[in-house]
Amino acid sequence: MTKKVTEKWVKRQVVQRLKELGAYYFYPVASGYMSSGVPDIVACYKSKFIAIECKANGNKPTPLQTKNLNEINSCLGIALVIDENNLEDVTATLLEL
Repeated sequence: MTKKVTEKWVKRQVVQRLKELGAYYFYPVASGYMSSGVPDIVACYKSKFIAIECKANGNKPTPLQTKNLNEINSCLGIALVIDENNLEDVTATLLEL
């Protein structure tokens, strides 16, 4: 039987790549004062704002998460949706900066 990949595992893999590149990052903590739909990981690398929504097992961002990612892109930030199938996009995207 194949083990299901979890979103937590994907987040750890993303953070490992961010650390390898020396990027600043944090996990926004959901609270009553925070907007809903905020990406799982916020990072900064070479003066670029980067937001990463992590998913696993074919899950997709909610409409509100997609709205937030689109707003980040429209402000010239980088917004990524990363799952177990495209982890290499984190490193590739940051190395293009």
